[in-house]
Amino acid sequence: MNFRVLLAGGAAPLALIAHGAFAAEAPVEAVPTATAPVDAPADAQVSSAGTGANDSGDIVVTARRRAETAQDVPLAISVVGGEHIDSTGSFNVGRLQQLTPTLQFYSSNPRNTAVNIRGLGVPFGLTNDGIEQGVGIYVDDVYNSRVASATFDFLDVKQIEVLRGPQGTLYGKNTTAGAINITTNQPTFDFEGKAEVSVGNLNFVQAKGAISGPITDTLAARFAVSSTSRRGTIYNVTTNQWIQSQDNLGLRGQLLFKPSEAFSITLAGDYSEQDAVCCGSVYVRTGTTQRATNRQFAALAAAQGYTVPSTNPFDRLTDLDSALQAGNKIGGVSLKVKWDVGPGTLTSVTAWRFWDWKPQNDRDFTGLPIVAKSQNPSQQDQYTQELRYNYSGDSLDFVLGAFGFYQRIDTQGTEAHGSASTKWNVNPSSSLYNTQVLDGLTALNTQYLKNTSLAVFGQASWKVTPELTLQPGIRVNYDKKDGFYQRRVFTGAGTEILLDGTTSATKTAQLAIFTPQTISPSFSDWNFSYDFTASYKVARGVLVYATYAKTFKSGGINQNGVPVDASNNPILAAATVKPESVQHYEAGIKTEFWDRRAIFNLSAFRTDIKDYQANVNNGQFGVLRGYLANAGAVRSQGIEADFSVRPSERFNAYVNSAYTDATYRKFVDAPCPPELSGGTSSPANCDISGQRLPGVSKWSFSFGFEANAPVEFLKQDGQVYLGYDGSYRSDFSSNPTPSAYTWIDGYSLSNFRLGFRTDAGLDVYGWVRNAFDQDYFEQLFVGPGNTGLIAGLPGDPRTWGFTVRTNF
Repeated sequence: MNFRVLLAGGAAPLALIAHGAFAAEAPVEAVPTATAPVDAPADAQVSSAGTGANDSGDIVVTARRRAETAQDVPLAISVVGGEHIDSTGSFNVGRLQQLTPTLQFYSSNPRNTAVNIRGLGVPFGLTNDGIEQGVGIYVDDVYNSRVASATFDFLDVKQIEVLRGPQGTLYGKNTTAGAINITTNQPTFDFEGKAEVSVGNLNFVQAKGAISGPITDTLAARFAVSSTSRRGTIYNVTTNQWIQSQDNLGLRGQLLFKPSEAFSITLAGDYSEQDAVCCGSVYVRTGTTQRATNRQFAALAAAQGYTVPSTNPFDRLTDLDSALQAGNKIGGVSLKVKWDVGPGTLTSVTAWRFWDWKPQNDRDFTGLPIVAKSQNPSQQDQYTQELRYNYSGDSLDFVLGAFGFYQRIDTQGTEAHGSASTKWNVNPSSSLYNTQVLDGLTALNTQYLKNTSLAVFGQASWKVTPELTLQPGIRVNYDKKDGFYQRRVFTGAGTEILLDGTTSATKTAQLAIFTPQTISPSFSDWNFSYDFTASYKVARGVLVYATYAKTFKSGGINQNGVPVDASNNPILAAATVKPESVQHYEAGIKTEFWDRRAIFNLSAFRTDIKDYQANVNNGQFGVLRGYLANAGAVRSQGIEADFSVRPSERFNAYVNSAYTDATYRKFVDAPCPPELSGGTSSPANCDISGQRLPGVSKWSFSFGFEANAPVEFLKQDGQVYLGYDGSYRSDFSSNPTPSAYTWIDGYSLSNFRLGFRTDAGLDVYGWVRNAFDQDYFEQLFVGPGNTGLIAGLPGDPRTWGFTVRTNF
């Protein structure tokens, strides 16, 4: 969100940073004041530059599917402008979380990515195609159903709105935790452009550019490109190469046809690809489990003469012996039509998107050939159509709409074991221990998902008095999912293993790794969502609001196989997952004071979820990505406070904070942590009611400042500036069931930038991220088979570089 205040005498405007700091920027033409009326308060996070501030300095957002000032929207909103995204190096969602305390991002690879808000969203851990995500990702009103889109670089972004809390009325069933609403820069009828080049250590090179202008009096075009490459941060001593690299390319083109002010058509197409040497892990530690001593990691490794390359994870050494690949392509085409009809505006958004995923992984987390191959390439096509009508009047605003969605995902998986598998998985007392009974054992997995969703929705804002506004909203949704999953298992000699009633010691050992399975799960349901918000302008610059929302996340189907019974038959009751039922309560106050030089926002929330969709990790190698189950109840509650101040055009500062208490209220049949698993007398399940949800820090903060001074350099008038952005998060669990072995310690990161920018639009600066070279983990992983192995993904070390940027 951007406050732009033009200073007297033509000085550079100032822009309010996320939740509130200010940063100077080069002069730009102000966006015309939004005509939509303003109705209610926002707990708004703001960022620098280029995000649509109007002439009065207000921030224009589209959180309620219409343009209005964010200060008057009854939502908790974090808004970050495109310029601030660029200047802080926050070029994807993973880095954006350092500016927004209640946004969490976890990614072991693009497919296995979670984006959560306030601790809720996607089940933590490895993902499943058969469920919805709880944080919707929208780019120019187009829904991106695959969370892999969050791993790509932002491309020519104008601003990003992070909407905190359920958004089910306007954004749908996939937004029980919130939504990320990304707006790109649109074609212009005035010629303009921008270019940016960054270089840094680790062979970092990033280039961005965009150009826009008229083709005719009624047709304008815009084209943007972004490219990022960087050497990896972990060295693989087996392959003698760096892994966790970056190799991203993004292209976006748009055509705007605008024959009149009342009618416009925008045709947009984009394509992005990643081709990184990714994704791996390092050895972190071992922990004692309930397995026999000779079946735990130390003994298993010693039996094969194996030692890890380093016991210090921050040596950043690994020895993974399987090929690694994270080939990732995403793109699509959209057509948006806006037409002023009668007293309102009719908008149609039609879109097709694709996703192509080509991975290779090492799922045993070691340099031993236990799992020799693990890859599940997927292809997705999705089609969406949204129609909505917006009306704005003196005392009443409303939005009415309909939404249709169809998705098809096809996956072809191959999982194979290698020469070290037998001694790793077969007990030494077995006659098979010194054989190669598991060498070459292969599972071929075929699956598809057909997902259809239809909805109608509406939301109104009634100004009962100039101070009081009431906002009801409803949405009726229909969902249908049809899936297919088949796993065929073959010996190393290529013979298919069938569940035909025959038994042998060899077959029993092989079925303990992979069990043939075929299921065709399906799910359909109707759901009704509604919310109600009341807001009141207590005084000038003081707004309060309260919200109640009843919403849901649609039911799902398990697309990665389900557990089996004692006879190796699939437990079909686990094939479908119930919808989540969500009740949400929120209240907030937003204040502006000191002649709008300072803001203080405070919000309190509580979200109760019944039948929470949890990811359950299964000890079988054949269920590597786990399966889904319903936890009885979950609650996330907390307080968010944001403060920013701009005492003068030369200095600004901000502090954003969040306390989040997210716990399982009832989960009596959860998977046990590794320290309680693996023994013959170990419990089948554990009661983890009252324990913290994974990935949630109780405390998180972001803070920063920027100071500048006017200078003349090489006959150019401008400013020299120093900026700082810091973040802190307390400890969090990195396992679906909290474990003594997988708590990640809290950490703080500090980023600095120092540069010179001219009034003509040139900006040259140096930057350093993680300036104090903090050692920290992004994730920890429990090794398969419950041997006590804990692997991890270290966060980026200190990086530094230089950027040159210009606008014209």
